[in-house]
Amino acid sequence: MKRKKLSKKKINKLLKSREMNWNYEKGFLKKTFEFESFTAAFSFMTAVAFEAEKMNHHPNWSNVYNRVDIHLQTHDTAGVTGLDFELASLCDRAAR
Repeated sequence: MKRKKLSKKKINKLLKSREMNWNYEKGFLKKTFEFESFTAAFSFMTAVAFEAEKMNHHPNWSNVYNRVDIHLQTHDTAGVTGLDFELASLCDRAAR
């Protein structure tokens, strides 16, 4: 099932209404997570990876030491969809 690409206005409204500390830039939801150590950052990525696989929705991310940068976009729509907001919320929960 193809998801509907959200408008920039809708994305910004959702970010504000959900009080999410994510940014919308250049067609992606973006956030940087910082952890106490590399092990904590890697554990976070592992937890997110298992859930992302279940969702069949995979983040663009990179890791340097204790930092994980994530850029979310639904690739088949070339834009942000509700699925990206679901994964962003999952990331936030996993980081706590």
